[in-house]
Amino acid sequence: MTEDKFAWGVFLRKVAVIAVPVALQNLLTTTGSMVDTMMIASLGQTQVGAVGLCAQYSSLVFSGYWGFVGGGMLFFSQYWGAGDDDGINRSYGLTTACMMTVGILFAILALFFPEAVMRLYTDKQAIRQVGVEYLRIAGFSYPLTVFSLAMAALLRCTGQVRIPLYGSIVSVLTNIFLNWVLIFGHLGMPAMGVRGAATATVIAQGTGIVVIVLLAARVHHPYLLAVSRHFRWNIAFIRIYLKKCFPIILNEVMIGAGNMMINVVLGRQPEEAIAALAVFRTLEGLVIGFFAGFSNASSVLVGTKVGAGEIDTAYNRAWRLVYLCQGFISCLCIALIALHTPILTIMGMHGESFSIAFGLLCIYAAAALIRMGNWTQNDTFRAAGDATYGTVMEIVFMWAMVLPAVWLTGMVWHLPTLVVFACSYIDEPIRYILMQVHLFSGKWIRPVTPEGRKALAGWVPARRRKKERAL
Repeated sequence: MTEDKFAWGVFLRKVAVIAVPVALQNLLTTTGSMVDTMMIASLGQTQVGAVGLCAQYSSLVFSGYWGFVGGGMLFFSQYWGAGDDDGINRSYGLTTACMMTVGILFAILALFFPEAVMRLYTDKQAIRQVGVEYLRIAGFSYPLTVFSLAMAALLRCTGQVRIPLYGSIVSVLTNIFLNWVLIFGHLGMPAMGVRGAATATVIAQGTGIVVIVLLAARVHHPYLLAVSRHFRWNIAFIRIYLKKCFPIILNEVMIGAGNMMINVVLGRQPEEAIAALAVFRTLEGLVIGFFAGFSNASSVLVGTKVGAGEIDTAYNRAWRLVYLCQGFISCLCIALIALHTPILTIMGMHGESFSIAFGLLCIYAAAALIRMGNWTQNDTFRAAGDATYGTVMEIVFMWAMVLPAVWLTGMVWHLPTLVVFACSYIDEPIRYILMQVHLFSGKWIRPVTPEGRKALAGWVPARRRKKERAL
């Protein structure tokens, strides 16, 4: 496939097949979170703020294991493209084991040391007390979430994108129903408040896992249930796996720690701002959910071609995916701004908290276009085998530029919340330019399969070939 004859119709259909189910799955999850927020909002802004801060702890958990998801998808997609069944099974087993270790460690912190966790995120005693109640139950959901995401990553990379979607549908519906029952005490159950919301989350996660396993068994998926083949590791394979995963893991851990510090600063804003941030994070999940569809499409559509040795096709797909993602995200952000009044009102925002929440949305709408472009490029690089470049860029700018700006504006100069929040995005435009240069250089294509390495020898990007011919 050459650049002049790029099959747009085929490409868009392939993107839709992968991205749409993933986006729908995340849309369902975000919708469930919005319903949670609306139900909890009826209990008061303290409860909303507390659960929102607990969600930031969940984001830290996410950062701890997402590096293994990114590394795992690199191997799943490239081995899938090369038709290496043993490679898929071994990489899935190792990915799941590493992820589960992280999930259990964070669960222990939530279950046995919730006071220390909440003290880190806020200095508001009333919010801390509610958060402790929530974490002591929600901690049980972390290993379940890890297992569910590991299965979803494998299924998507091996052509079964609908199964995780169905699991998510059942999980979200279960969560919404149990929230209604347990938060308010319907159907003869006691009114448990935020503890009911946490209990519903745990049960819903377990239900989603059962659905995924049953559907995978029904279609006789060749990898997910081949448990005896998941743990056939050797030292050489573990070394290759960790070498590729380490930059991704380092990236997620360092960025997760950086985001935690940002949330520590934001958690010391007025209570109205904390409640507004909790609502904003829910809406942000909607945007990230759509981005995740393109992220998975990048990993599969680029990674499989790199693994199969079709380097030109992988390159031509990569930059188009970036711009498609930015286009869709722009439309979504415009829609959120246009509909902000009914959305924020129904989620319990009013007065000062409404004004802050709207300000957060406006800032994010401007930043998301560039941020999602950066994320899509980074995920594309990772799927093709280059886990280092985007990692270095993100870590350096986070710790050298973003964190000092957020800390100074929030903790030293005590500027308004919206100024502090805006500082968390000041690095995105600079990184975008650097990432674009790297994208079009093609230096991010680094196969892990023999087929890919053979095809890469002597390869140059189509754009460079055109320039050379013109000269």
